[in-house]
Amino acid sequence: MPNRLIEESSPYLQQHADNPVDWYPWGEEALQKAKAEDKPIFLSIGYSACHWCHVMARESFEDEDTAEILNEHFVSVKVDREERPDLDRIYMRAVQALTGSGGWPMSVFLTPDGKPFYAGTYFPPEPRHGMPSFRRVLRTIADAWQNRREELLEGSDRVVESVERQMAVRPPEAELEHDTLARAFRSIRRDFDDVHGGWDGAPKFPQPMIVEFLLRHYQVREESEALRMVKKTLDAMARGGIYDQIGGGFHRYSVDARWLVPHFEKMLYDNAQLALVYLHGWQVSGEPLFRAIAEETLDYVVREMTDPGGGFYATQSAESEGEEGKFFTWTSEEIEDILGDQADRFADLYGVTPRGNFEGKNVLTFSGTWEERQEMAGARQELFEVREKRVRPERDEKVLTSWNGLMLAAFAQGGVGLERGDYLKVAERNAAFLLDELRTEDGTLLRTWRDGRAKGRGFLEDYAHLVDGLLALYQATFEPRWYDAASELAEMTIQNFQAPEGTFFDTSVAHEELVMRPRSLQDNAIPSGNAMAAWDLLRLSQLSVEPRYAEIARRSLRQVQQLLARYPLGFGQWLTALNYALAETREIAIVGNPRAAEVKALLRVCRDGYRPHQVLAVGDPRDPRVEVPLLTDREQIDGKATAYVCVDFTCRRPVTDPETLQAELEA
Repeated sequence: MPNRLIEESSPYLQQHADNPVDWYPWGEEALQKAKAEDKPIFLSIGYSACHWCHVMARESFEDEDTAEILNEHFVSVKVDREERPDLDRIYMRAVQALTGSGGWPMSVFLTPDGKPFYAGTYFPPEPRHGMPSFRRVLRTIADAWQNRREELLEGSDRVVESVERQMAVRPPEAELEHDTLARAFRSIRRDFDDVHGGWDGAPKFPQPMIVEFLLRHYQVREESEALRMVKKTLDAMARGGIYDQIGGGFHRYSVDARWLVPHFEKMLYDNAQLALVYLHGWQVSGEPLFRAIAEETLDYVVREMTDPGGGFYATQSAESEGEEGKFFTWTSEEIEDILGDQADRFADLYGVTPRGNFEGKNVLTFSGTWEERQEMAGARQELFEVREKRVRPERDEKVLTSWNGLMLAAFAQGGVGLERGDYLKVAERNAAFLLDELRTEDGTLLRTWRDGRAKGRGFLEDYAHLVDGLLALYQATFEPRWYDAASELAEMTIQNFQAPEGTFFDTSVAHEELVMRPRSLQDNAIPSGNAMAAWDLLRLSQLSVEPRYAEIARRSLRQVQQLLARYPLGFGQWLTALNYALAETREIAIVGNPRAAEVKALLRVCRDGYRPHQVLAVGDPRDPRVEVPLLTDREQIDGKATAYVCVDFTCRRPVTDPETLQAELEA
């Protein structure tokens, strides 16, 4: 008989529904059972695209003997980290405190009231490489719970105190300083991989937030070294195996420092952020490869990661037919059979050899020129058509509000920057889906949706990332609905998540009580909800002409400013927010019908190239729906479309022709 996970909406949890382990989802039933039976909790946290999560499931959770130990001595709880980032963050900090490192699958042993006392990640079924077997770990902990409980409880108290200290914020520092950005830049430069691009060694992860900060730093300071690092990194990733050279889109990371062999899972949040930085990289550098990567990535999301209702799916697995990378890799014989006379040329450009570079097969990489890439477009299409007939990796089809907000911003900006009306339609459909399906009647956001069912209170990142996407969509379409929704959600963020001393908690005031109320400041694979909230409020302050929002953002920035200079690689989104807070930003209001030719002529000036330090509002004064305060009391001059350019709320003379507007923006 299936266990309780069969009723869950998460594909990851449902994958464990037929385990002999008596799994519970996180909730009151499991916690009460642990208390009533005086048993510790075994908490297993993972996600559907996690390779080693599946390995541990096959080796241990499907094993009858292991299940018998778990069922007799523990209350076993399975959590999808993508649905419950609050639990993931709390207990990941505990794992790191106890072991010095972390990862997934996460294996944590808790007291019945949720306090961690022992933890690890993957445990093998038999002793291996210095790791004890999982069954031995279980028996040892069961014995300690019966015979050395006081020792375990004292240890759990120390772990909780340690995690609480990590999540505490510092008292606000002095005013925001340009020197913080300069020091952060120097640190980023020191850690840069001049050979392969990017930062750190193997495994090597994309760092889109750092690339975005460098683009903005270059824009303000004209620091050529910043642009060099951007171009080196974007070019290396675009050519590497981390990028799907046939179908578009990025894999999670490379196992080496060269971007060669990826861990093959594809995550929505990576592709959202990378599509955007490639768009911006093209706008700054003019490199045609960067534009192509942005478009191919967005096209991949439309083709393979979009629900018929408009939401974006979460992940694609690394595995197909039980084999990692099988869908994405090629033998030299396959290439020869498919491409015929073009095979040798393709092999030279895409690194195909009889020996292969991954378990006897080839992960494709590209070493040619832009013209040679164009020359191989037909060959890539042939390979794509053959690949489409293979067994596809499993797809996690839950829709997460937070990750959708990131992708919404990418499609909105991509629609404008690439002049792709189809992308704007995708963005509008997605925004409507999120606001209709993942919001309650009182406006509260929900975390996740699948198969027509939405559930789980939204977290700070859900609100902050969706506000970011809605602000991008408003400035792409000037439809008041998107501004109104962003404004409402931002106000709810302040009311329900703000901490008394500044910054924000990850959970709202209405959230269930956990062992502690989590607060995450550091960026991870996605921007910190705190950092994104600050970035949102700075821009919303300008559109709404509401200084209160900017002060809340600046207060948060003051509390983390010291960390940004010391550990910039962990605070990329904060650096973008600080860069914006200290830059000479422009508020641009254009009065006229957004669809009129003369308004479009003014808009082309405002949208020419990469302009990260401005907000833009357009509205027809005759339209009763126009409620964006930046447009209030603005009038047309002589009945013409009129642009008002303000710098830090100080406005210059209104203009009606593109040439004069260009001069105002450059002044």
